[in-house]
Amino acid sequence: MATKQQVASAARGLFAAHGYVATTIAAIAEAADIPAPTIYSAFGTKASILRAIAWGVASALDVDRSHDAALAEPDPARGLRLAANIQRRQYELMYDVVAIYAEAARTDPDIARDLQTIMANRERAFRRHIEAIAAHLAPGVSLSDAVDIYLTLVLPEVYRTLVLEQGWTADRYETWLADTLIHQLLHRDS
Repeated sequence: MATKQQVASAARGLFAAHGYVATTIAAIAEAADIPAPTIYSAFGTKASILRAIAWGVASALDVDRSHDAALAEPDPARGLRLAANIQRRQYELMYDVVAIYAEAARTDPDIARDLQTIMANRERAFRRHIEAIAAHLAPGVSLSDAVDIYLTLVLPEVYRTLVLEQGWTADRYETWLADTLIHQLLHRDS
């Protein structure tokens, strides 16, 4: 297990610095100070290493339990604030992994399938949230429109632009996201 964590840590740094495509197993082996045959034995492929990185970070977030708390919140505005906090924490802990997955999906069919599954699960979770607050949606905002708005506001490109490129703090991003979700989705009396 320690070897796998060492490999995953080295690979994550290399993927983020040099890109998924440009990073070889040999480079990961050198950075992790672990022989390449051991890496192949432990993981098999570079895609498997990326999956291990993603699962490791995602499990630390416990997103499902956090989403359940947001869904259970009786105040729809408070629930959207909880959702904004979840999104912020995800990007703070794993924006690099999100970006690596997007790059890898362009060249690796296995990762592309993984990414499709991840995006479908993400949309399903957002749709569940919107359905839970449907009675509070602003006039003229359909369930479908609300999901589209939600998906657009939480795009990784929005986080990258505001936080990584424009220098917003994570607190400012979270507040903006929550306020914008509330303003765009909820009836003014909610």
